[in-house]
Amino acid sequence: MYRRSLAAADLAAATLAIFLAVVAIGHAQPTIGSLIVVPLLVLIGKLVGLYDRDEKLLRKSTLEEVPSLFSVVTLFAFSVWLLDGLAVQGTFGRVEVLSLWILSLAFMVVGRGAARSIVRRFAPEERCLVLGDEDSARAMRHKFEVSFSLSASVVGRVPLDPERRARRRKAGPHIVDGPPVLGTVETLGLALVEHDVHRVIVIPRSPEAEATLEAIRAVKSLGVRVSVCPRMFEVVGSSVDFDEVDGMTLLGLHGSRLSSSSLLLKRAMDVTAAAGGLVVLAPLFGAIALAIKLTSPGPVFFPQKRIGRGGAEFQMLKFRSMRDGADAEKDELRGQNETEGLFKIADDPRITSVGHVIRKSSLDELPQLWNVLRGEMSLVGPRPLVPEDDAQIQGWQRERLALVPGMTGHWQILGSTRVPLEEMVKIDYLYGASWSIWKDVKILLRTFSYVAGARSA
Repeated sequence: MYRRSLAAADLAAATLAIFLAVVAIGHAQPTIGSLIVVPLLVLIGKLVGLYDRDEKLLRKSTLEEVPSLFSVVTLFAFSVWLLDGLAVQGTFGRVEVLSLWILSLAFMVVGRGAARSIVRRFAPEERCLVLGDEDSARAMRHKFEVSFSLSASVVGRVPLDPERRARRRKAGPHIVDGPPVLGTVETLGLALVEHDVHRVIVIPRSPEAEATLEAIRAVKSLGVRVSVCPRMFEVVGSSVDFDEVDGMTLLGLHGSRLSSSSLLLKRAMDVTAAAGGLVVLAPLFGAIALAIKLTSPGPVFFPQKRIGRGGAEFQMLKFRSMRDGADAEKDELRGQNETEGLFKIADDPRITSVGHVIRKSSLDELPQLWNVLRGEMSLVGPRPLVPEDDAQIQGWQRERLALVPGMTGHWQILGSTRVPLEEMVKIDYLYGASWSIWKDVKILLRTFSYVAGARSA
């Protein structure tokens, strides 16, 4: 369903882009040669794997494939221009080709996103079985439950370690709150058929164990999809370079700190976006400030001490969304805290009427653009913590302070009120270990989508 809907979306996007570029912009009629190239777009997409990704992956994301779409659209526009030039009266000049390129990319991104959204509503939920221990299966099920972008569930697990199973049998009845055990490695094939499993997620304790390799081979031979979650990627992140030495595969790991050139590039993007944002949003700033002043006594802005890069303290700005002096009431409300390691209450009684609105839409965070312009914060990065929360972070986890803290990040778009402190620092560490400018762009785009869905509060 995903593959066919994406192909249909791409064909529609290419056709619409050609007609708009020629008819609306070029005021002409498209030639037969240019229309013949439209099916070529699907062929190019197939060759680069754009229709096979969704079968391999649990999270069907359009943003991840934008770099590949960029290449496909460039080749498509060039092919249209080339074939159109063979006609007696070509219709594609420089303006038309540039328009075709821009429109094709935009329509394909939007079309593929819409196609995936529609299919996700009608396609059956992907049923997954975890091949691993109880803790890993429970953690995986929890991530599935809180994810906004997955249509999948964990139906059960099969233990990999026979010694652990033996110890549990000797210990007597074992009551767990994790996914149910559906059998053993030896009866794995039967469990896959009986429970209609679509994908097996392998979470090995020892990636070199022969039993793990045999289990993976058995699952693949049955035509069931396989995902592997090796523990080492909790350290190296997703950005690795594969190296090969006479048949032996090696992983080249990225450093956890950004190079000077990367820092300079990131800072240039921050300054440009923050300066532009402050100018464009100035009328909105004025409207919010007036609303705060008219509805509750106290200052417009709420400066709060936070820990920045290298452990340096700075004053992070927000629009005041709580009644004046709310910080002094914090100790009285600790019994209502909903997040492990952090202080967060979904229905905080200290929030004002205007505060509910600006927090729901994350407008209270906008003054941090000034912090970004000053160099105290970045658009994307680890979330700056208050001193008492930062004091809980020890050891390798403090590596998160090597980066400039951000207005948004992976933690925020996952749902900050549901992610405990221990999980948050892992997410921040992996962000630094796999940073790229494209990753920052993706997080910013997902932040806009997250806020538009009213999930930020």
